[in-house]
Amino acid sequence: MLSKERTKLFDPTKVTLEMVAARAGVSPSTVSRILNGTAVVSREKRVAVENAIAELNFVPNPVARGLAGGRSLSVGVVTQAIDSPFYGGALRSIEDRLGVEGYSALFVSGHWNARTEAQCLIALRSRRVDGVIVLTGRTSDAGLVACAKTLPVVVTGRSLKAPNLFSLNVDQAEGARLATQHLLALGHRDIAFICGDPRHADSKQRLQGYKAALCSAGCLPNAELILMGDYTESSGLAAAEKLIASGKSFTAIFAANDQMAYGARLALHRHHLHVPNDVSLVGFDDLASSVYAIPPLTTVHQSIEEIGQLAAVAMLKLLAGESPALSAPPAHLVERESTASAKRMHNSSN
Repeated sequence: MLSKERTKLFDPTKVTLEMVAARAGVSPSTVSRILNGTAVVSREKRVAVENAIAELNFVPNPVARGLAGGRSLSVGVVTQAIDSPFYGGALRSIEDRLGVEGYSALFVSGHWNARTEAQCLIALRSRRVDGVIVLTGRTSDAGLVACAKTLPVVVTGRSLKAPNLFSLNVDQAEGARLATQHLLALGHRDIAFICGDPRHADSKQRLQGYKAALCSAGCLPNAELILMGDYTESSGLAAAEKLIASGKSFTAIFAANDQMAYGARLALHRHHLHVPNDVSLVGFDDLASSVYAIPPLTTVHQSIEEIGQLAAVAMLKLLAGESPALSAPPAHLVERESTASAKRMHNSSN
């Protein structure tokens, strides 16, 4: 049985870096450099330090280590809704990638409100984060550029260039064009579109892509087939209900995200309209649950997990004084069973 004195020695809250150094037979500065990954030492010394850490149950203090290097070893991440099935993938990727390098992610949610987001940035800076990652957001471009004057900034969903700032952007218009072109190639001409929140840049871009594809096919966009949503399932349900109640002819619906497509699917089901035999349905984002929808949803894939990882890598490069040379993967269409040819739909109704 260990003595009380020896038990105290193994208490990680009482073990110091100096105690580890004494056990390993090296200097405290050597232990510190090994912990920081900057030491050039023999294998024997490294093993001795690692063994001492294990024996003493030593837990390094990341705050103390960061302050010693002038950093907090934390990165602020401004998302819009922490419970979002879309942004959740990015948050996980950011947390995992930063963690590999010893950084912690501090998550805050702006709720698509510029004032709330400004408060989030103030709160993060008061906690002395080393940098900030903003997932799309409502902060103005000028506000992000100003923020980058004092700490590194990475932003997604924007195309910005400024010192100490890096942006990652997927061509949303091209993704929407691909989705609409897919429906046109299947013979659809009366294609309804459920927009996202009109205040969002990506929503405007997806609407542009939808219209551009129609115009390229010689089809004038019909304003009566363009409905407003807000990226939630309930708004997709309401938009599809409004579309059905209008009596306007349509053979396909393109929803600006998968969540609204789920809502539209429910409205069609309630009105005994079969997907895809009566109405073809396309979404955008390719959420993990879309492959399990009934029927599996045709959608535009943009890898939010990869975008999150790239955002974290870009931040680490900025913190290292490097200029990131990264680009977001292009969006592409994933065809599943929720779309069918207009001819097939016509035949199935006879």
